Amino acid sequence: MPHLFRIPLASCALGVVAALSISAPASADPVPVTWDCQAQPPIGGAQQLNLDTPITGSAPASVPAGSDFEIAAESSPLTIPTSAGGNTIRYLKNLQVRTPVPAGTALRGVTLTGGSNLGTGTPTTSVSNGVVTVTVPGQLAAGSTIQLPTIHLAVTATAAAGTTITSTLAGTSYADPGLTFTANVKILFSGVDVPARCFTAPSPVLTTTTVTG
Repeated sequence: MPHLFRIPLASCALGVVAALSISAPASADPVPVTWDCQAQPPIGGAQQLNLDTPITGSAPASVPAGSDFEIAAESSPLTIPTSAGGNTIRYLKNLQVRTPVPAGTALRGVTLTGGSNLGTGTPTTSVSNGVVTVTVPGQLAAGSTIQLPTIHLAVTATAAAGTTITSTLAGTSYADPGLTFTANVKILFSGVDVPARCFTAPSPVLTTTTVTG
């Protein structure tokens, strides 16, 4: 039982992380990222696994002090797996990805656009203690191809001229994750929820923007 969820979680999380890459309107080269994940099945001990996935980040190379600019996150289509390791995946739910508001900026707003085949519930955003959380409640049905909504972060450069603004991922530990989700796996005649909590250390720098005078 303790090893039952290792392959389903790897299959689901890898696609989810890739789909929620932070990017701006202009494309950039992907940044290598290794997520350290811990899954806690209801029976058996916690399981650890590493997930390697690129994250595409881009932003203006420079902006004038006090100016407004946008960071956007647009996913590629993602197909939810139907099975892994001989077990049937029913759906994913309560997917959350977190990113801190970059130091040297003021967040003016967060919006979501687009998205399709996202099952029950409506994707939402929230901001707390300088961290933006995007929640896709699901249910993301197994076998479906989904399009996650595009994330738009509207910010103002508040740093002084000469400052470099960087964007990163949130999360420093299993207790402070940057990515979480729940996989519902069919066991016998019922479904079992398996939560996963992931972080990456050190957190990679996704974008850099120089503030000009």
